[in-house]
Amino acid sequence: MSDLTEAAAIGLPALHATHGGIWLAEGDGRVRAVGRGEALSLCAGTPTILLNAPLVAARLGLPEMSGLDLLELFAFVHPARFAVPTPPGLARALGLDPPADDSGAAAFYQRAAAALLARLGASDWPEREGAWTACQALGRLRWPWAALVGPRIVKPERGERWLFSKLPQWEEAGARPEARPLRLPDGATQDRLADLVGEGAEPREGQRAYAAAAARAFDPRLEAGRPRLVLAEAGTGIGKTLGYLAPASLWAEQAGGAVWVSTYTKALQRQLAAEGARLFSNEAERRQKIVVRKGRENYLCLLNLEDALQGGFAGRAAILAQLVARWAAYSADGDMVGGDLPGWLPSLFRRAGATALTDRRGECVYAGCPHYRKCFIERAARASEGADLVIANHALVMLLAARQAEGGQPLARIVFDEGHHLFDAADSTFAAALTGQEAIELRRWIVGPESRSRGRRRGLAARLADLASYDDEGARAIEQAVAAAHELPADSWLGRLAEELPLGPIETLLARVRATVLARASAGDAGFGLETHAAELDAPLIEAAAPAVEALEALMRPLARLRQRLIAVMEDAPDWLDGQARARIEGALGGLLRRGQTLAAWVAMLARLGGTTDPDYVDWLAVDRVEGREFDVGLHRHWLDPTRPLAEAVLKPAHGLLVTSATLTGGGDWSVAEARSGALHLDAPQTNFAVESPFDYANQSEVLIVTDVRKGDMPALAGAYARLIEASGGGALGLFTAIGRLKAVHARIADRLAREGLPLYAQHVDPIDTGTLVDMFRDEPHASLLGTDALRDGVDVPGDSLRLVVLEGVPWPRPTVLHGARRAANGGSAHDDRIVRARLAQGFGRLIRRAGDRGCFVLLSAAMPSRLLSAFPPGVPIRRLPLDEAVRHVASRLSSDASFGHQGPEEAKAAERHEEADAASARQIR
Repeated sequence: MSDLTEAAAIGLPALHATHGGIWLAEGDGRVRAVGRGEALSLCAGTPTILLNAPLVAARLGLPEMSGLDLLELFAFVHPARFAVPTPPGLARALGLDPPADDSGAAAFYQRAAAALLARLGASDWPEREGAWTACQALGRLRWPWAALVGPRIVKPERGERWLFSKLPQWEEAGARPEARPLRLPDGATQDRLADLVGEGAEPREGQRAYAAAAARAFDPRLEAGRPRLVLAEAGTGIGKTLGYLAPASLWAEQAGGAVWVSTYTKALQRQLAAEGARLFSNEAERRQKIVVRKGRENYLCLLNLEDALQGGFAGRAAILAQLVARWAAYSADGDMVGGDLPGWLPSLFRRAGATALTDRRGECVYAGCPHYRKCFIERAARASEGADLVIANHALVMLLAARQAEGGQPLARIVFDEGHHLFDAADSTFAAALTGQEAIELRRWIVGPESRSRGRRRGLAARLADLASYDDEGARAIEQAVAAAHELPADSWLGRLAEELPLGPIETLLARVRATVLARASAGDAGFGLETHAAELDAPLIEAAAPAVEALEALMRPLARLRQRLIAVMEDAPDWLDGQARARIEGALGGLLRRGQTLAAWVAMLARLGGTTDPDYVDWLAVDRVEGREFDVGLHRHWLDPTRPLAEAVLKPAHGLLVTSATLTGGGDWSVAEARSGALHLDAPQTNFAVESPFDYANQSEVLIVTDVRKGDMPALAGAYARLIEASGGGALGLFTAIGRLKAVHARIADRLAREGLPLYAQHVDPIDTGTLVDMFRDEPHASLLGTDALRDGVDVPGDSLRLVVLEGVPWPRPTVLHGARRAANGGSAHDDRIVRARLAQGFGRLIRRAGDRGCFVLLSAAMPSRLLSAFPPGVPIRRLPLDEAVRHVASRLSSDASFGHQGPEEAKAAERHEEADAASARQIR
């Protein structure tokens, strides 16, 4: 079918907008460039086909816009499938030819719409079930696509199975026997590694040595509290994932135990799950043996979804709920964050908020829920109990390990991949914060709904109604807890603080905190909050602490009694205490324990105000802001060394631990790895193992330090980024230490780069989640991506899509109260140097991901100290040079086939001329 014929089949215009221009495909398929005014007028009056409406709105300078979004149609037609949300990405997902350039994208949108609509009538459409019913609901909600979708779906002869009847039920299983102690022979580990790598793979001695070292983490421990600990630094390209999966899978198989593989990033979790196909080719067996486990807030809550579908959501949010329901019927695990729900789907609805569909408040009623036996969360938890390998993140592993160690069933074997983040993960996990947002969430968990707001929020009384009717003392404890919770902040608390009209002792305390912070803290960067030390406090704040402590203790007492009554009921086992009721009470016990610990931490923090400081902790006061707007106020407490509680709660109870990373020592020595992993606090057998990367960094990469871009000169900074990206032809990852500077640079260079055919994406600018931005960046070799710390680590983009990394300056740590305390306790400037070396090593690690990669690492700072250059691999050429030379260097190195370090001046000039000719030809074609 020709383009014009396909366009006529739809009969609707399509619009494609970039920083470089706007193109319109008319209803008859003809394409022309249009101005912003005409585009806005068209979209306001005519249903127009778009791709990613929020992104198009941003390109046109609008807060939002409506239209026929192809991504919404794709999510309806192919739920639980992913497509990169760009014209080439959508083309590949649909098996269509991608547009040759931006001017052809609008016509391609019409072809894509025709292809998606045609699939609705195909006999082999695999996601047919439930589509007719969903379309009827979406039609009532005025979904823009409903009029085109509805006539193309044949009404089923009998009623369709709906989501809640289609989902499988999980089954109970007995407790897992204790793992058998065994020592893995080196030969068996190497044989398993060979099986994973596959026949014909090139043998890598570094990987074999790494696997042998990792196997020692599975040896039986000699004494309680002294786990087998292996610290292993394996350079990029060693293949450490398969290196530790070999002994881990072998031990789990032979010992009958579970190995928890913990990561810091979702990207590595997805990679590990994909590697499972090497271990178990049968999909059903793989799902049984390998389970990805995440926190409750990551999974779809079926009860929340049911409430949303039955009127709890309105407008665009209701459309989102219907599309999520379509996805849930085909999802593998119900994971809404990093699973098979496309990351771009929630972002299409902006403020409609997919977060309301998850259990973010900890209000689960467990067995009291009608969907309990089909719950995604419970299914994942039970699947992990029988799995060989459980993949999770550091925070969840730390929480579960601490909780299970208290019950005498610790996580015995743990692999901490991305181990250089253990310190940061422990810092968050074992911290305490008494803030307005935290306090009001506690109030809601106890009290339940206090207004006419819709939703399924329930308080303790509703969740434990059967206990209240059975046990008078438990009922009184619930009543007293609800009464005491009314002393916590209520709705609109932040506004009352600003007006100096606080209600209750906690709000009064927070008002004093806010006043102290505003009086003492400097303005700083509007992208960050304000903070000050919790020392030498004025009398009003100290005086406000005592009533606040009384209020918190008044809440702790009934919650503790309620927990005792629940335990007593479990022991008495009345007739009504069936399996479901027991599960509900067990869930309530866990929630009460966690919130009791939180309250105890708050009381301990307040008890120190005005007194001597605790040397183990760092306390401060803060007003949190986003772009100058306050959103939270409170007191914070962190461990000075968070690896101390990590060692006590997680490491010591374990039998064996592997802590591994490509940058475990952060460019320093083993003392850094031992301090950041908690090994210093263990009296245990320890193995330190290191193997260097097999990559030829001297020829594949180089470091350029630009000496003539002045700090604070925003036009010069933006110009440097633009020229370097143009020189590399895209494929650039730009890293910033401040969101404000990122936005300023993006605003100055996005249009310029787009006119050269070099798309530019940016965190905090483009209304897309970070994971999808990385997918888009990876998918387009000429695209570039600007971001902050989240992109410095965990981004795996091999090949030409990432050939240039640009840092705006030396990534010094932000001078917070917490950093200042740790700096003083850990060698002053040497502590800063260790952090910077680790960040530089992580940033450089994005550049070379496989043997054929090559690239440049550019630092826009003349003040880069030479002592920090040890962060880069030995042998990497490091040059200090002005921007003009850096631009020429990047152009010559990244546009030729010559290896780094082997190009003469004439070859470099020839390469530069060759790239300029290619660029000119590309512009003529466009």
